[in-house]
Amino acid sequence: MRRTLLTALVATAGLFAAKQIDDAGKVLRAMPRDERVEHALNRLTFGPRPGDAEQVGAIGLKKWIELQLRPERIPENPVLVEKLKMLDSLGLSGEDLVRNYPDPQMVRQMMSGQIPFPTDPDRRMMVRKLMARIEARQGQDAQPNPQAADETLAEVLTPAEIQALRTGPPRDRVAALLAMPREKQDDVLGALGAGARQALFVVAPPELRRRIEMSGGPAQLVARDLSEAKMLRAIYSNRQLAEVLDDFWFNHFNVYLEKGADRYLVTEYERDAIRPRVLGKFRDLLEATAKSPAMLFYLDNWESVGVQTAPGRGIHNRARRGLNENYGRELMELHTLGVNGGYTQKDVTEVARCFTGWTINQPQRGGKFAFNPRLHDNGPKNVLGVKIPAGGGEKDGEMVLDILARHPSTAHFISRQLAMRFVADEPPASLVDRMTVRFLKSDGDIRAVLETMFRSKEFWSEGAYRSKMKSPFEMAVSAVRAAAGDVDFAFPLVNQVAQMGEPLYRKMEPTGYSNASREWMNTAGLMGRMNFALQLADNRLPGVKVEGAQGVALGSPEFQKR
Repeated sequence: MRRTLLTALVATAGLFAAKQIDDAGKVLRAMPRDERVEHALNRLTFGPRPGDAEQVGAIGLKKWIELQLRPERIPENPVLVEKLKMLDSLGLSGEDLVRNYPDPQMVRQMMSGQIPFPTDPDRRMMVRKLMARIEARQGQDAQPNPQAADETLAEVLTPAEIQALRTGPPRDRVAALLAMPREKQDDVLGALGAGARQALFVVAPPELRRRIEMSGGPAQLVARDLSEAKMLRAIYSNRQLAEVLDDFWFNHFNVYLEKGADRYLVTEYERDAIRPRVLGKFRDLLEATAKSPAMLFYLDNWESVGVQTAPGRGIHNRARRGLNENYGRELMELHTLGVNGGYTQKDVTEVARCFTGWTINQPQRGGKFAFNPRLHDNGPKNVLGVKIPAGGGEKDGEMVLDILARHPSTAHFISRQLAMRFVADEPPASLVDRMTVRFLKSDGDIRAVLETMFRSKEFWSEGAYRSKMKSPFEMAVSAVRAAAGDVDFAFPLVNQVAQMGEPLYRKMEPTGYSNASREWMNTAGLMGRMNFALQLADNRLPGVKVEGAQGVALGSPEFQKR
């Protein structure tokens, strides 16, 4: 496998090109039948696994596509279900995440009684020990202190136990740790340095790995669980199209994880707003994102206050800051109409007025959406020529969502974005027009629009075949799938994707990561792909085991395309 990979890398010298549908003849010429299953697997999934092509052939390509469009009919992979169980933050509300995975500031608030402690006894003990470590570090040098760590270990371990943790292979150290009582294990993990913990992590069983992660600071696990779950679902899920669409829609309605309270709000956002609606009505998806605390915080709408409102403080107990147009602008430019969708600056202001009062109750504590009438501009408004009467309250924003979701510019913009993702960077206008018509006739039914695309001659044209460059996330996932890799823990893969230029959930700009191949055509990114392929082929990625790549050249130019 490695020889095949190296040959492909030397031959291509990293020059991976993605073609465009710019030849009318290629749009009209049908793709050869023997390429159709591969094409479908490359577009509707994160890449084929060994045996996938035979399975699609057995049930029929048309029926397989219909099943992918109705994921509720597909039994989920039990391997995936089991792997996700350990990532217990995925099922929690924002409020529970704050309590169970607190950062140091929140730990202090718990100790002072401002925030409730976790209900779980082990978590309460973890918080108390974390607070003790925070207090011990106050006023000390922030640099690691090996002597202090040794003194801490000496308080809880015998010399023989310390020696067992200091010497021998990592598996023996893990065995020595597991032989200790549970409470002593937690004390030891807290005293060990990050390097020592990482050495244990690679060979530790899943439950101990979780505690090793917690000992480094529980707050970091929220983002870590999100990223690992995204990677695991993309690799293992049988409902591949739904996972592809989750990635697509999250980028379309992007939220930056590292912005303050969003560290605790993005989990609910993806789980409750996006994932259940990836194949539903666009209007429902639009409202779910608009009312999500993650989006309200990211684009600052939670602090937006109407000009003609009562004086005083709002629900979030902060001084009034006035009208904020961030969400109104991105709602029209990126989420619905598109930059050339026919709106004006006046429309941006009017939309922002409609969404005043759409706020969050205590966002720093994982709060929920709330409408505060005291912050709302209840005056009359006019959006895209539609009059919105005075006194509408929360319904002003909902009326705007109705207008935008059913606007012809939105139908065209969303159709083109989907065609860019699944067909080509410059999709044929004829296809986008037919998808637009279907969007309008079906009241924004995403599944119906996709059906139109997947049945089109453009999707199955010669010009669409391997016309798209994979993003770093797609490339990493497809490589593991193609090589039948077994993922014990996914965070090293997450780090590899970040090194290739796509840190998950961390696109700062509201545009999200691009669908266009040209965004991924740069020297640093391509070198990163080569290095990743070499590490994967040589089984040098912690947490991932590859038995054999079935003859797949993971670094070849064709593998970089879909």
